[in-house]
Amino acid sequence: MKSKLLKTMVLASSLAFFNCGDDAVTSAINNYGGLSSSSGEVQLGDDSSSSTSDVQGGGELNQQGGTEISSAAESSSATVQNPESSADVAASSSSEVAPASSADVAPASSSSEAKVESSSSEKAPVVSSSSSEKKVESSSSEEAKPKGVFLAEGKDETKDQMRVKYIERTGHDGGGILAYPEQLSNDQKHAVVVWGPGGGTEPGAYGGMIRRLASHGFVVIALRESPGNASQGKPALDWLEKKNKDPNDPLYNKLDMTKVGCSGHSMGGLESEQMVIQDSRVITAMLNNSGDLGHTAMSQVPQGKTIGIVYGEGGMERPNAEADYNNPGVKVPACLIKMTGGQGNECQQGECGWGHGSGPWGGMAATVAWMRWHLGGEDFRKADFVGTSGRYINGEIIGERGRWKGTCKNF
Repeated sequence: MKSKLLKTMVLASSLAFFNCGDDAVTSAINNYGGLSSSSGEVQLGDDSSSSTSDVQGGGELNQQGGTEISSAAESSSATVQNPESSADVAASSSSEVAPASSADVAPASSSSEAKVESSSSEKAPVVSSSSSEKKVESSSSEEAKPKGVFLAEGKDETKDQMRVKYIERTGHDGGGILAYPEQLSNDQKHAVVVWGPGGGTEPGAYGGMIRRLASHGFVVIALRESPGNASQGKPALDWLEKKNKDPNDPLYNKLDMTKVGCSGHSMGGLESEQMVIQDSRVITAMLNNSGDLGHTAMSQVPQGKTIGIVYGEGGMERPNAEADYNNPGVKVPACLIKMTGGQGNECQQGECGWGHGSGPWGGMAATVAWMRWHLGGEDFRKADFVGTSGRYINGEIIGERGRWKGTCKNF
């Protein structure tokens, strides 16, 4: 008797930032990655999608109201090269990668064919009983849907994993970027990441980070700007919630708005920190080269949430990052992750090397791994961050010079 085969598919202001103005962010971009260029052809919102493959779940991308770039990213070796110094930078956005997604897998049913034989030595008449056909039917006719939010099957945070849709000039104010996997899951919802750019910097400068996050299964909304007070992050999430409820939108019923994380560079880090403090939808934040000027914000993060900071040994953000984390009032699970051993000429506290632009380029893997852990439920990643030895505690910075030096508390 044959059972059915089922297929499972699966983010400066006018406020004076602690130590970072527009010039500092621009310098960091020049040193660590430059502007991420688009590898694909740009098409305006009224045109049909330029993607090479359809979005699972239907809908035309012109419904996003922005400019779409056919941009599905390639492996990390094709993304931004991340020098630690102010030497020449070869910056490019990710191109294409099309690994097998878990959405393409067609697992076999628990019983493809079942033959029931009588245990009696004599030939017995066929009897419809609960121990024969009926039992086999009920055990194999249904297969439980996967739990949790969708994540790319590939787990390597140093590489892009799935092809992505990358849409510019969109969002609540028409100045943001929306990115998500080309093949959205039909069985699981997608977690959301809000990315905040540095002060005076366009979100497109962080195309590598945006694509990397989206390629791992997240729906990413990058803000036009980061005031550092959550005033841009909140309406961006409101905009995504409307799309999630619109039957005519490609993201209809695709988002898990209880699994939202925030990240960002410099002023974008401050925007992220205020989002995790102020917005109940946000459950975690990972600041890149940032930290509260008053050294108190991390202590205001509500219980039940998590927060981390990635920063450079020579970055101008270092004093504030360390003081924000070391505030004795911090009671939530938190991590402070320093990039060491770089070649740059930025120096703090007698150490020179990885500077103010380290997190979003050379250190982007830490943010991706953090989101897969705290949004995606990959609890095995805790060992990479928490303890005495692990990838982001004392491991090598894969593909770059130097090592991570991390510490965590309250886990």
